[in-house]
Amino acid sequence: MRLKVSRSKNSASLYVTKTVYVDKKERTITVEKLGTEKELREKLNGQDPYVWAKNYIEELNKKEKEENRQVIIKFRQSKLINKGEQQSYNGGYLFLQQLYHNLKLHKICSEISDRHKFAFNLDSILSRLIYGRILFPSSKLNTYQLSKTLIEQPNFEIQHIYRALEVIARESDFIQAELYKNSLAVSKRNDKILYYDCTNYYFEIEHEEGDKQYGPSKENRPNPIVEMGLFMDGDGIPLAFSIYSGNTNEQLTLQPLEQKILDDFSLAKFVICTDAGLSSTANRKFNNKGERAFITTQSIKKLKKHLKTWALATDGWSLDGVQGKFDITKIEETEELKEKYKDCTFYKERWIKEDGLEQKLIVTYSLKYKEYQRYIRSRQIERASKLIESRPSSLKKHHQNDFKRFITKTNVTDDGEIAEKEVYSISQDIISNEEAYDGFYAVCTNLEDDAPSITKINHNRWKIEECFRLLKTDFRARPVYLSRDDRIKAHFTTCFLALTLYRYLEKKLKEEFTSSEIISQLRGMNFYSAPGEGYIPTYTRTDFTDALHEAFSFRTDYQIVTTKQMKKILKDTKK
Repeated sequence: MRLKVSRSKNSASLYVTKTVYVDKKERTITVEKLGTEKELREKLNGQDPYVWAKNYIEELNKKEKEENRQVIIKFRQSKLINKGEQQSYNGGYLFLQQLYHNLKLHKICSEISDRHKFAFNLDSILSRLIYGRILFPSSKLNTYQLSKTLIEQPNFEIQHIYRALEVIARESDFIQAELYKNSLAVSKRNDKILYYDCTNYYFEIEHEEGDKQYGPSKENRPNPIVEMGLFMDGDGIPLAFSIYSGNTNEQLTLQPLEQKILDDFSLAKFVICTDAGLSSTANRKFNNKGERAFITTQSIKKLKKHLKTWALATDGWSLDGVQGKFDITKIEETEELKEKYKDCTFYKERWIKEDGLEQKLIVTYSLKYKEYQRYIRSRQIERASKLIESRPSSLKKHHQNDFKRFITKTNVTDDGEIAEKEVYSISQDIISNEEAYDGFYAVCTNLEDDAPSITKINHNRWKIEECFRLLKTDFRARPVYLSRDDRIKAHFTTCFLALTLYRYLEKKLKEEFTSSEIISQLRGMNFYSAPGEGYIPTYTRTDFTDALHEAFSFRTDYQIVTTKQMKKILKDTKK
């Protein structure tokens, strides 16, 4: 590298330049612009800018030479490795660590520690529980053992984790509120639209105790469960959560957590978007106050007769950006029209007043959604038919959306006589009744916005469903093996924090990578420790790792990361 001075009539600009070879051709590139001569004299308090620039470039050259030196590591095939000496470390957590500190979770831990005056390091424990939930989800004991595979070793014992869980449970609401406030400094939150949903998690136990109660399990398991209510913002980033006993009606979970957001998050103006299971009249009225509003899925089957007739009528449909009304039966008359409108969503809307609440009913119709519903049903009917042939004895009670709903049981013959044994068959009446609703979807809202805007907001509810999928599948939040209610709450607090960090990681990456790609490659970012020299990456460099390093502004994919470089990375991820 060398100094280049570009002079004009009134000034001189100083640059650091370097000669590189591109396609075997010599080329000079600018490494850094140092500034104009005038700017540098002011900045350097009168020091000669040219002398300073030459000294600065000399230091850059020394540093580059040191970083480009060859490292020779000698091994002996006759020498055994030292017993108990760790040689492999995970570095994927470093990217999570930067997010952890960007969100100032370490400062939240510090404030909690000052209040409680305990001796263990809450910051170290909480961070390892979060990294572990993403990288190697397991029990608390295994998490403690596996945290020793990180480049930075844990400075706590296993008993400290269980003591920390009690503190995390007590401070869960404070952690959530402070995390939201800190997140506003990281990026703007899309908190004018909030999504709420509820799920449950099972325990491998047979008896009820505390919050662990029998209730309607989402996974149809005969085990005690707890319920989790979760709020998410419009960008898919978790906002707040709460844990309820397993026998709590999920419609009763929304208002207490929403009130907590109103009180602790200083939010007053937002739209709540929920599914039909949480759309009680009481919840709609609760969000029909002040500057709050609601958008909620509405079951067409449960509408009053005159509204159902209007919703399913084939005429009077609109299409965004197109004048006039459509009759949806005519769209399916020819293949040409079906092809033309296959990706379109038609809608109709009207205001209704029920139980003293005025709200807009919006119904949509989509050919693509109709095909999807019929495809799902055909698969379910196929499963039902196979069950009748192979294991009719297993037919018992079923849930509303269970494939067994298509199977009917008959105890009489065609002549009306009592049959010797039960006869099972597929009910065409049930199929026909369901087909009448194919392609239709409805929502209710107290907003006056146009129907396409409302349906677009409601469409993003899939993100909160994906949050639950991540928690249950990728982060293995269940089954839960803890027994005490406070430790269970702490467990889900760390799961919530892990999900939040993961969502910010996705946002920072920008590019499209699946959750399995992101998590598996973070887990595989391992290093071989070369004592006295540094860390040698043993992972494969990919498009994902390139995007990761680009997003976080540090690299771990050199042939060797020197000890000095790694210390700088560790320091920078904690700023």
